[in-house]
Amino acid sequence: MIPRVRTLALVVCLVVAASSAAMPSEPSPRPYLALGDSVAFGFITQAGFEYVNPNNFLGFPGYVGSALKLSDTNAACPGETTGSFLSATAPDNGCRLFRSLVPLHVPYASTQSSFALAFLASHRGTRLVTITLGANDLLLLESACANDPTCIANGLPQLLATVSANMATILGEIRGAGYNGIIIVENYYSIDYSSAAATESTLLLNQALSAPAGAFGAVVADVFTAFQTATSTPFAGGNTCRAGLLNASPQNQFMCDVHPSQSGQQLIARAVEDTYRAALRASGD
Repeated sequence: MIPRVRTLALVVCLVVAASSAAMPSEPSPRPYLALGDSVAFGFITQAGFEYVNPNNFLGFPGYVGSALKLSDTNAACPGETTGSFLSATAPDNGCRLFRSLVPLHVPYASTQSSFALAFLASHRGTRLVTITLGANDLLLLESACANDPTCIANGLPQLLATVSANMATILGEIRGAGYNGIIIVENYYSIDYSSAAATESTLLLNQALSAPAGAFGAVVADVFTAFQTATSTPFAGGNTCRAGLLNASPQNQFMCDVHPSQSGQQLIARAVEDTYRAALRASGD
């Protein structure tokens, strides 16, 4: 979702030049393009010098590629919003700063949208596109409101409308580029299913993200329900952290960051894989 300010302050000391755009010269066999934010990237908070090598961060696309025998290209950027995905001037939640300091899984100087369209143009055999975006839009609102519930409630309708419109634009661009394959939009997990407030805001965000999918022939991977089921144990009691699905906080190993642990990433991957196989069956392939 987002790298915190303290994380970005840490990486600013790392002298790493941002790389220019690069595209593989030959199409990959059975390509898979993963787009999104820190969830897809595999972000870990306060990872120090690990940031200089993106291979230290394994997001769900790596598991999906391996399971489905697809060659994954992970273009995700920690802190990306639905707006900054499309525009270099739209508000983001740290993506531009992050990638100016340390490398992403694949280098590009453009917006993530421009990279995606160029990738699809040069990889006509792409089998799958996944999109994980929207959480940073909500987190920016919460930050602007200093987590005041009334302020958030007042700003939420406009934010959800913007998220839905941006997702429609993203899906429209991908289809407009001539890609007719499977697009999967991942919805988000609640960081604590035992909290009605946290879970309700996640549900509303997921509805906004899912709303335009059908119009563009995209399908939704229900990560929300997968995590909810996994947290429904006597020990976890609906708490996503206690279920071991989130990374531990560097300050307190019995508290959690908002980003998925490797078991969380694998759970997201299984939801994507199941959705992909169902879409293949539905298409008759």
